[in-house]
Amino acid sequence: MRRLKNGIEAPGGAGVGPSAFYRMSIALAAIHVTHRFGPVTVLDDVTLHVAAGSAVALVGESGSGKTTLLRCFNRMVQPLSGDVFVGGTNVREQDVITLRRRMGYVQQRGGLLPHWTAAQNVGLVLRAMGRERDEARAVVDALSLTGLDAALHGPRYPRELSGGQAQRVALARALAARPEALLLDEPFGALDAITRAEVQEALARARGELGVTTLLVTHDLAEAARLADEIVVLRAGRVEQHGSIAALRDAPATEYVRALVARALAQSEPLRWT
Repeated sequence: MRRLKNGIEAPGGAGVGPSAFYRMSIALAAIHVTHRFGPVTVLDDVTLHVAAGSAVALVGESGSGKTTLLRCFNRMVQPLSGDVFVGGTNVREQDVITLRRRMGYVQQRGGLLPHWTAAQNVGLVLRAMGRERDEARAVVDALSLTGLDAALHGPRYPRELSGGQAQRVALARALAARPEALLLDEPFGALDAITRAEVQEALARARGELGVTTLLVTHDLAEAARLADEIVVLRAGRVEQHGSIAALRDAPATEYVRALVARALAQSEPLRWT
């Protein structure tokens, strides 16, 4: 076995090169990615691997680069240097529209189209992909995955939904076409505590059923501990540590990580360490 960055091991032996390993085992990868907005470096030589079927959370304070890194995977941001891979292929070699349709994306406030019903919003990507025949069944299944009744909530417009219901619809839209990967940009940040917990549970159930690779941006370490298999702590555009929540707790790589965990423990109800 050959150990790659962030502790991921690649199989050795004849005929198994790094590119083949990515195609087999790694759904998302960023290799030595750097990006700037004007004079500000927001990503500084960042390397990240997300194993197929796993969930990874990007955690950090505002300005740490977590949303910028997430958006590199659907080419909403094109980094100045480095390489980004989805499904083993460099995103620069992929048609941007096709790439985005293959990936589910949920932003903080959902981004539902206000003049479309919930059901129409959920079916958006399917229609864009020319899969109208699959739409009716897929919409019902996706809404059910997120805990909504298609007959009750499907005909409603976004203004007729609560904040939690609207975010579940946004999640259902992201899942309806059975994406290769799910990108979540602080999708629970605008919700109250009770609703946030309910939608988090809906996401966990959906991931458990579909096994979709997930990359989650959050500033909340407790949320990351609940939803992710691994956590990447970012600070000022650099990776401070990448590991399980237990590793961050028991062997923090930097004083910043140590302080982050201590603050989360002090401010939150006990985390479910694993």
